[in-house]
Amino acid sequence: MKNCAVVGINWGDEGKGRMVDLLTEDYDIVVRYQGGGNAGHTVINEKGKFALHLLPSGILRDGVINVLGNGVALDPENLWTEMEQVTSRGVAVTPENLKISDRASLLLPWHRRLDELEEMRLADKKYGSTKQGIAPFYSDKAQKKTLLAGELFYPEEFREHLLELMEWKNLTLTRIYGEKPYTETMLDEWMDAYCEKIKPFICDTGMYLREASEQGKKILFEAQLGSLRDLDYGICPYTTSSNAIAAYAPIGSGFPGARLDRVLGIVKAYSTCVGEGPFVSEMFGEAAERLREAGAEYGAKTGRPRRVGALDLVATAYGIEVQAATEIAVTKLDVLSNMEKIPVCTAYLVNGKKTSRFPFPAALKDAEPVMEYLDGWMCDISGIRKWEQLPKEAQNYVTYLEKSVGCPVTYISVGPERDCIILKDKEK
Repeated sequence: MKNCAVVGINWGDEGKGRMVDLLTEDYDIVVRYQGGGNAGHTVINEKGKFALHLLPSGILRDGVINVLGNGVALDPENLWTEMEQVTSRGVAVTPENLKISDRASLLLPWHRRLDELEEMRLADKKYGSTKQGIAPFYSDKAQKKTLLAGELFYPEEFREHLLELMEWKNLTLTRIYGEKPYTETMLDEWMDAYCEKIKPFICDTGMYLREASEQGKKILFEAQLGSLRDLDYGICPYTTSSNAIAAYAPIGSGFPGARLDRVLGIVKAYSTCVGEGPFVSEMFGEAAERLREAGAEYGAKTGRPRRVGALDLVATAYGIEVQAATEIAVTKLDVLSNMEKIPVCTAYLVNGKKTSRFPFPAALKDAEPVMEYLDGWMCDISGIRKWEQLPKEAQNYVTYLEKSVGCPVTYISVGPERDCIILKDKEK
C-alpha cells in the first residue's frame, strides 16, 4: 500500500504521534495537513521524549521528508521555537527534511491574543481553547485577512499587506476588547525574529508531493485532534476550526489529487478529553484520578489534566465512520492492566431511549451512558510483543472493541516507546 492517513477517532490525544513515529519506517514523506500549534503529539524513541506541536512527527526519523501543508495554521514564532528546541537535542531540521508550503497562511501575532481575550469574554461559557490563536486564524483565513508564507519572497508587498491587516485588526483590539494596538515596530521585530528564519524552508510543496508520488514515494498524512473535534462533524461548538478528517488530507496537504490507500484510525483503550464539551462516558472521583495518573493524562500542549472516561463505543463507531477508517490502532492498552473490571460504554440513553448511534451535538447534553464491564487481566503486559501472548482477557477486550465498531484492529500499543507494539494482523 502506498499512501496512508493517520487520524484520531475520538476527542484527540489518542496517540497519533506515537503511531506516525512507528510507521515512518515504511514511508518516505510525512505531511501535516491541518491544525496548528495547539497540537500535542508525544513521541518517545531512542532520541528521547518529544512533545511536537507544529513539526510533523516524522522529523524524528532520519531520512524522512516532512511537509507542513497549506491547510496548516503556520505560526512562525511557535514553529521556530520548536525547531530550536529539537535541534538543541540533536535532531536535524533543515530545508532538506522540512518543507513548508508557500500557500500556508501565517498565524499572525494578534491571533493568540484575540483567542485569549475571547475565552475571557465567554467566561463560564468558554469553548476550552488552547489559546494558540487557531479560531481567530481560521476565521481570518476565511475572510482572506491573512498572508501566505510565499509572500515572504516579496518583502515590500508583504510588509504593506501586513500593515494593512494590522490597521484592520487594531480596530477590533481597541474598540471591542479595549486592548492596546499593535505597532509597525512590533511587527518589524516579529518578521526579523521569526519570519526571516523560516523563509529558507518555504517552497512549492504541492509540486514536490506530486513529483514524489510520480516517483513512487510513499506518503503518510498526519492529522491533529480527532473526529469529534472536526469543524463539520464534531461536537459543535466544542471543536477545532479546521477539518481533522482523512478526507481533507489531500486538500490540506497541497496534493488534492492524492489517493488514500489506508486510513489508520487511532483509538485509545479508554476515553480522554481535553477542554470543554459533552463527554458521555466521563468518569469522576477516585476511579477517574487513578486512571488519569496511570495514563499520565495531562495535555502535551497545555499541561491541563485530561478528562477521562470509559471506552465509548458509540463515539468510536461514529469517529470510524466519518474518518472512513480502514483499520484501527489501539493505544495505551497497558494502562488498564490494574483494573479488575473494565467499564465500556456500549450505548446511550437519550431522553429515555436507548441508541447506539452518535446523536446530534445538541442532544448530547441529555445523553447518559449504558455501561458494561469486561474482565480485566490484572498483570503487566508492557513487555508482550505478540498477540497470542496477551492474556485472554486482554484479547477479549480488543476483540470486543473490534467487533462492536466493525473495523479491524491491526496495531496494539502496550507502552509509549517505539517498539512497545503488537501487530495483530501479521499481514500488516
